[in-house]
Amino acid sequence: MTATTTTTVRAGEPAHRPAEPPRRPHRPHRTSWLLTVLLCLASLTVLAPLYVTVSMAFKTTEQSVDGNAFALPAPFHPGSFAEAWQLTRFPVAFGVSAGVAALTVVLTLLLSSMAAYAIVRHWQHRFFRWSFVYLLAAMFLPFPVVALPQIKMTAALGLDNPVGVGLLHAMFQLSFSVLLFSAYLRSVPVELEESARIDGATTWQVFWRIILPILGPMNATVGIFAFLASWNDFMIPSLITADPGLQTLPVVQNIFQSQFGTSYNVAFASYLMAMAPTIVVYLIAQRWVVSGITQGAVKS
Repeated sequence: MTATTTTTVRAGEPAHRPAEPPRRPHRPHRTSWLLTVLLCLASLTVLAPLYVTVSMAFKTTEQSVDGNAFALPAPFHPGSFAEAWQLTRFPVAFGVSAGVAALTVVLTLLLSSMAAYAIVRHWQHRFFRWSFVYLLAAMFLPFPVVALPQIKMTAALGLDNPVGVGLLHAMFQLSFSVLLFSAYLRSVPVELEESARIDGATTWQVFWRIILPILGPMNATVGIFAFLASWNDFMIPSLITADPGLQTLPVVQNIFQSQFGTSYNVAFASYLMAMAPTIVVYLIAQRWVVSGITQGAVKS
C-alpha cells in the first residue's frame, strides 16, 4: 500500500512556493565601526584638555612647570583653588557673571518666544515673514562690525555696566532663539488656542497659560544656549563694562593672567572654577536640551 499525500492550495496562492534563501548572520556594518572610532576621537578632544585642567589644578607650582602636563599630581595639592579664589576676587566676579547670565536667559526666553509666536501664527502676513528673514540675516552679521556703535550707544545711555552687557547678550541670542522657537511652534496644533479663545481667553492669556508651558523643552534648550554664550563671552564685557571691579569671570581671569606668572596650577584652578558652573548646568538640563531639539525638528 502506497501512502499518498495531498496538499491543499488556497485560492490566490501559487502552487509551488519558492524556497526562502538562508538568512545570513547579522554582522555590524563597517561604517558603524568607523563612526565608533570617530566618536572616540571626538571625545578625546574634549576629555584630554579636561583631564589636563583638573590634573594641573591639583599640582604644586613646581609640578606644574616640570613639562609633564599629563602626569598625575603627587602630592595632591588643593591649595591652588584658595589662592585663585583670593587673587581673582572670585565671589565678586562670579556674582557679576551669574547676574549677567540670568538677565540674558530671562530676556532671551521672553523676547524670542513672543517674537516666534507672533511670526508663526501670522505667517501669512508679509510683515512677519520679512521680520523672520531680518532676524535670520542678523545671525550672519559679524560682531566687529557693530562693536564701535554698541560701545558709543551703551555709554550714551549709561549702560556701560553688567546690565548693558546682559541686554547685548540677549540681543545677539535673539536670532538663533527665534529660529529654534519657530521650528518648535510649527508642531503645536492651532486647535489648542482656538478652544481657549472660544472660552473667552485673550491673546496674552493664550500665550502665558497654553503656549509658554508647552514650550518647556525648547525653553530649556534656548536657556542653556543663552547661558553658555553669556557665561563664556569675553569680548562684549571687556568692551562695554567701564568699571574693572564689575567685570565677568573671563575678563577678570585675563586681567590677572600676568599675576599668575609661572603658577600654572593657580591659573588652571581658576579656569576650573569658572568652568564648573557651565558643566553642572549642562548636565542638569541636558535631557531637556536633547528633547527640545528633537521635538523642534519634527513637524506633526
